[in-house]
Amino acid sequence: MTLTLRAVPCLSDNYAYLIRDEATGQTAVIDVPDADAVQAALDDAGWTLNQILITHHHNDHVGGVEALREATGARVVGAAADAERLPPLDEAVSPGQGIAVGNAPCAVLDVSGHCANHIAFHFPGDDLAFTGDSLMALGCGRIFEGTPEQMWMSLLRLDTMAGSTRVCSGHDYTASNGRFALTIEPENAALKQRIAGFEAMRAAGDPMAVVRLDVERATNPFLRAHLPELKAAVGMADAPDVEVFAEIRRRKDAFKG
Repeated sequence: MTLTLRAVPCLSDNYAYLIRDEATGQTAVIDVPDADAVQAALDDAGWTLNQILITHHHNDHVGGVEALREATGARVVGAAADAERLPPLDEAVSPGQGIAVGNAPCAVLDVSGHCANHIAFHFPGDDLAFTGDSLMALGCGRIFEGTPEQMWMSLLRLDTMAGSTRVCSGHDYTASNGRFALTIEPENAALKQRIAGFEAMRAAGDPMAVVRLDVERATNPFLRAHLPELKAAVGMADAPDVEVFAEIRRRKDAFKG
């Protein structure tokens, strides 16, 4: 593993992520909700930014890109299929394509569902995945432009990564997501244990939006829609996986907690 990770809180509940390849000094940021917050983190670390990687076009992920590019000269990388909705790209990439930050190789993944042409950046050698608003801590993004089928396939694609992968998502909705997850699986011991640890994590300043995939597999209802115990919990024992996922998403959209 060669990458150093720094999570950067932005706006009210967003995260940007800085990664630095220690062998080369090459540094990238994934999404820029707020240029000032990212620049302050760079200054604090003493890092020089080289790349800006964009997961999707929503303003709370790209609103600071132009200011940060102007301040640093960093190259902007984003989805070729969504180039007309993104800040001007220096490098347009497609799912299945490989890129790198320094010596750290990265796979570009299609994780459409929250919006069309949403991509994620997976660094398998460093057990890191930057998932934007697709897979999130104890949740997944709302489906605005895509379909439940698209989002479910995106989650399955991410679920093929190693369990040790640290999933770095674009927002901290963890507390609300945890309360909702308990309405789906109130007897899930791993879920209850995870929620019990939230206060200590916040007190320690640990980024709540960064979590291992194996923890998500045990606790995130959206990743568990294919499991017999979850299907039984929502009264859909014989339903197709994607229909169970869609029902959980429908319930979360209506959740007021």
